Amino acid sequence: MTETSQWQNRYDAVMMPNYGTPDVVLSSGDGCIVTDVDGKTYLDLFAGIAVSSLGHNHPALVEAVNRQVATIAHTSNLFVNEPEVVLAEKLVDLLGAPARVLFTNSGTEANEAALKLAILHGKSAGRGYVVAAEDGFHGRTLGALSVTGKASIREPFGPFGIDVRFVPYGDADALKNAVTTECAAVIMEPTQGEAGVIPPPPGYLQVVRDVCDATGALFIADEVQSGIGRTGTWFAHQQHRVLPDVVTLAKGLGGGLPIGAVLGVGDAGTVLTKGMHGSTFGGNAVTTAAAIAVLDTIETDGLLQHVVMAGHHLASGVRALRHPLVAHTRGSGLWRGIVLVEDVAAEAAGALREAGFIVNPVRPSVLRVSPPLIVTLDQLDLFLDALRDALDAAYPPGERP
Repeated sequence: MTETSQWQNRYDAVMMPNYGTPDVVLSSGDGCIVTDVDGKTYLDLFAGIAVSSLGHNHPALVEAVNRQVATIAHTSNLFVNEPEVVLAEKLVDLLGAPARVLFTNSGTEANEAALKLAILHGKSAGRGYVVAAEDGFHGRTLGALSVTGKASIREPFGPFGIDVRFVPYGDADALKNAVTTECAAVIMEPTQGEAGVIPPPPGYLQVVRDVCDATGALFIADEVQSGIGRTGTWFAHQQHRVLPDVVTLAKGLGGGLPIGAVLGVGDAGTVLTKGMHGSTFGGNAVTTAAAIAVLDTIETDGLLQHVVMAGHHLASGVRALRHPLVAHTRGSGLWRGIVLVEDVAAEAAGALREAGFIVNPVRPSVLRVSPPLIVTLDQLDLFLDALRDALDAAYPPGERP
C-alpha cells in the first residue's frame, strides 16, 4: 500500500465526507513545486484556489510569520496589534480612496460582514433586498450562500433571511430593472471565479456603478479570488476604472494563511459601529504580518508586471496549441479559464495530474489555471507541452466526431 493510500484511509476514517477523498496527499512545497507523501512532484498551477500568491515556503512569508509568532501571536480585538494597523493602511493606500478596514478570517466571513453592512445601510433608508448574479459565488456560510447564484449549493440550505434577487451576469438591462431605490446593495464579482473565470462584458461594471449611484444602493465588489494582484492589478475592479463602495478580500492576501478583509469606502466604512460585528481571530497579528509580507513582496519584486506578462504568455501559448478540444481562453493575468468544446475537463485535469501538473476542472468544460504569482515562463511552457498530451489523452483523436 502506498503512503498516499494509507493517508487516504486515515482521512476517510476521521473526516466528514464533505470533500470526498482527495486524490493527492501533499507533504511539502517549494516555490511552485509541491511534493506528495510518495515523493512525486507536481507543478502547482492552482495555488490552493488562488491562495498561495508567493508559492510555497517563500522566505519573506516564512520570516514574517516566524518573527511575529516569536513576538506576539494573538491579542483579540480588545487590543490593538501593530501589524493589523500597518496592513489596513497599506490596503487603503492600494485602493486609492478613503476607506476603513475590517479584518476577518476568510472570504465568506468578509462577505458576511459586507452583507451586514448592507443590511444596516438599507434599514436606514427602507431598503429591503440585495441583487446578486446568477452563477456568482460568495461563500458557504448562510448569509454569503444566500447571495451565491448556484442553485445546487444554495437551495439545500434555504430559505434564507435575506431577500435576494438574481440577475444574469453581464446583462445590463436585467440589472437596471432589478435595482430600485428599495435595493440595499448589489454584490458582484469583477470576474466570476467558480463559474469558470468569466469576465464581465466591456462597460458592465460601470453600469453597476451607475445604477447604484442612481438608486443609492451599495456596490459590493467580491474580490476574494480576483484581488491582490491575481489579474495584474492590485484589485480587478481597477482595470474597469470603477470604485465600489465595499470591497471584500481573502485568499491571496495571506499567501496561505487564513485572512479576509472588508474595505468600506467613504460613508460605507462607518456603517458598522461598535458592537455591530466581531471576530475573535480577525486581524490576528500573525496573519496580518503574513499579508504585509505578501504585499511588500509583490511590490518590491515587480510581480504585478510579471503577472501581466506571464498571463499573456500562458493565453497565447494555449491558443498556439491549436488543439481541437480548446474553444478559447478567458480571464486576465494569472487567472485563466481554458474553455473546452467537450465536457472533459476532469479527464484532462486527471491526465495532467498524472504528468505532474495541478490544475482545477472548475466546470465540466473549463480548466481553471491560477498559479502562484511567481510562476516562471519556463514552467508555463512545461505546462503547455503537457496540456497538449493531456487533452489528447482525455479525448483521443480517433474518438472525435
